[in-house]
Amino acid sequence: MSKKTPQIRFKGFTDDWEEHKLGDLSQDTIGGGTPKTSVTEFWNGEIPWIQSSDLANDKLYGVLPKKFITEDAVKNSATKLIPANSIAIVTRVGVGKLAFMPYEFASSQDFLSLSNLQVDCNFGMYSIYKMLQRELNNVQGTSIKGITKADLLDKETFVPIKVEEQQKIGSFFKQLDDTIALHQRKLDLLKEQKKGFLQKMFPKNGSRVPELRFSGFADDWEERKLGDEVRIVMGQSPNSENYTDDPNDYILVQGNADMKNGRVFPRVWTTQVTKQAEKDDLILSVRAPVGDIGKTAYDVVIGRGVAAIKGNEFIFQNLGKMKSDGYWTRYSTGSTFESINSTDIKEAIISVPAIEEQNKIGSFFKQLDDTIALHQRKLDLLKEQKKGFLQKMFVS
Repeated sequence: MSKKTPQIRFKGFTDDWEEHKLGDLSQDTIGGGTPKTSVTEFWNGEIPWIQSSDLANDKLYGVLPKKFITEDAVKNSATKLIPANSIAIVTRVGVGKLAFMPYEFASSQDFLSLSNLQVDCNFGMYSIYKMLQRELNNVQGTSIKGITKADLLDKETFVPIKVEEQQKIGSFFKQLDDTIALHQRKLDLLKEQKKGFLQKMFPKNGSRVPELRFSGFADDWEERKLGDEVRIVMGQSPNSENYTDDPNDYILVQGNADMKNGRVFPRVWTTQVTKQAEKDDLILSVRAPVGDIGKTAYDVVIGRGVAAIKGNEFIFQNLGKMKSDGYWTRYSTGSTFESINSTDIKEAIISVPAIEEQNKIGSFFKQLDDTIALHQRKLDLLKEQKKGFLQKMFVS
């Protein structure tokens, strides 16, 4: 492997790649502008007008513009009509974001667009994306406010001599991104389905029964104080000098930063034991953001940002619904710092059915959560695979 060939490539290609400046990859480069927002007639047209916030960091295709302008807006402002099949690159306020635009569009002044591409469009997209990610990594820890047109077009990248190799690489990554997008849609759909079930399988305000329930259950639910149903342990932070990064010490859970996807995610350890939560306990965030709920698969030390709750799966789902319903927001009204104390938690009112129905509901949502977690793992794995292929299928 020479410096001018990638580590992994498709069979039948052996030529060195050629170094090109970004400006060589297209015949035209087009800037953008913003029509006067005070002229409402400019903003009721059919020409898609994109701004930096319309783009996502890792989503290179499928931009959905929120605003549309008229031909008069183009004629009477600095914005320009950009041909279909161009690459729009953010050059300020979100440097590193880019998108392939399959239709004619206009953009704000935050963009420089490459049109009439001289390389396979998919290859060009991923090549520029890889180059920009490398540039951002080189200045990690600082935020790039912007990049000039001249500096951007002067950036260098390597390109295969044969268009067929460009097409194979571009098609490979496009397929990979389509698969990632499919898994993301499935995951989003499952999360929406769970939201719907939570609304229907727990009583609405003022009601004694839920809209949807398992057969064989007809009794009214009862309103109880959370403190009467579960045991609650408020956290107490160890002294900071006892914090470590040694996994042999006690896992410390201080707040939401120590939880990921509803699970404790070990990040900090401690040699000092203050208050503890046991394996399978529920962990409730009591400081901003209040009400986030997770589970621990370990015995952990808990800091003052969380409380440990000994509750079943039904209680876990109930607390999750309380958070999504905004139950805890009342405690942050008019306050600069959002927090709840042990009394707030103990006095919280929850609706509960008989234990048999609790177990049925808990089991149903546990299965749903396990399916969501499975799709999340698949999605994370695909994203990691994409990162690996980006490293090995392009010349740095």
